[in-house]
Amino acid sequence: MGKRLIHQRRGRGNPPHRVASHRFKDKIQYRTYDDIEKEGSLKGIVTDIVHDPARSAPIAKVKFENGEKKFILAPESIQINDEIECGISAPISFGNTLPLAEIPEGTPVYNIENRPGDGGRFVRSSGTYASLITHDADKAVIELPSGELKTFNPQCRASIGIVAGGGRKEKPYLKAGNRWHATKAKGKKMMTVRGVAMNAVDHPHGGGNRQHPGRPTTISRHASPGRKVGSIAAKRTGKRR
Repeated sequence: MGKRLIHQRRGRGNPPHRVASHRFKDKIQYRTYDDIEKEGSLKGIVTDIVHDPARSAPIAKVKFENGEKKFILAPESIQINDEIECGISAPISFGNTLPLAEIPEGTPVYNIENRPGDGGRFVRSSGTYASLITHDADKAVIELPSGELKTFNPQCRASIGIVAGGGRKEKPYLKAGNRWHATKAKGKKMMTVRGVAMNAVDHPHGGGNRQHPGRPTTISRHASPGRKVGSIAAKRTGKRR
């Protein structure tokens, strides 16, 4: 009798393969886009800077002047008792949140919304930032940390500055145990074994009298989860000539 493949077991979300929800302090999202931010700005005071085990960047606890309390991604150089602002009339300074249409070109930004009001989706890892390249009537062009140019709605919000925690990858792990704990906090598996080195019951590439897949490694996007390994929905393979 066979057994489920490794990636099938992970995909089910069993406890060994699930991110522990208690590790997340809070959902890091912008405030609901209300009339206060559309017409003016809302001020807040940083009351604490907290380590979030499930994230690579620290988070800051902010108490706004209307009594609301939220966590935000901490930018570099932020301190307790610093003042930040959210809204269309907020000044251009680190930690403040504005629509892209109100941010000058060349400004470093992070935690960019994909659609207006979704709370922030892009550039959230420690030490990262994107650059606002240019404005247009109906779009804003941003260079992401990968170098890709992406267009956004000018009403999407972004924060000014660079995400705190830069230089995280410069320190070596030194021990396998340190890396194990760091990857477990994010629900990942530290080591991966090649499929061709497994048995046939463990992976579609396993088995045989030598290590070879035994079949094409390109697979349809519509394949079942147990078969979806290798080059998934690849447009082309091989060396470009």
